[in-house]
Amino acid sequence: MRIIPAIDIIDGKCVRLSKGDYNTKTIYNENPLEVAKEFEDHGIEFLHLVDLDGAKSKEIVNYKTLEQITSATKLKVDFGGGIKSDQDIKIAFESGAYKITAGSVAAKDPELFKKWIERFSSDKIILGADCMKRMIATNGWLEESTIDVLDFIQNYERQGIKDVVCTDISKDGMLSGPSIELYKEILSNTSVNLIASGGVTTLKDLKELKAIGCEGAIIGKAIYESRLTLTELSELC
Repeated sequence: MRIIPAIDIIDGKCVRLSKGDYNTKTIYNENPLEVAKEFEDHGIEFLHLVDLDGAKSKEIVNYKTLEQITSATKLKVDFGGGIKSDQDIKIAFESGAYKITAGSVAAKDPELFKKWIERFSSDKIILGADCMKRMIATNGWLEESTIDVLDFIQNYERQGIKDVVCTDISKDGMLSGPSIELYKEILSNTSVNLIASGGVTTLKDLKELKAIGCEGAIIGKAIYESRLTLTELSELC
């Protein structure tokens, strides 16, 4: 199972939220590149980079941060947040993204998302399936839909999507453990490469996610709050 640390960006700074609430913002480092280099120094290969300013706006905002990280490290960065147009996805890839993660556009403009899958292939596009009480949330989790998360994933699996990041928003940043039962349900009813996100706090959580078949696990606040050390994570890479 891939270990994928997360860096969330607001105003060019490394932050974390709780349950996606922008009012709970905690700044952990004003230099995201410094954080990324520390990950790389510990043998980490992958990074989940989220433009939180972009997520709640109409376009990518912090693409310069993506460019800085991909220019100065060898990390394979999947980038999400604000990718809502052809221009946005072009900027993301030109700024060095290894893959992009898109959720809002998949929920709101499925035809455009399908075109991206056809144009860039499912090897470069990750479906972001972020949900609250099973319902897909969009625009930085500020808007809820009536789309069930399993239906959402199954629909795009039929369109060729292979990689899915699923975040249970109620778990995100809460250090209370991941949504194991939800992930079991998804894995039992699809063949996607499931990347778990939200609530990962301990090595036990990671072992459980690996045991049920998750392809990757995104870890954020647990690193910044020293619940999981980079040394511990490096041993799992």
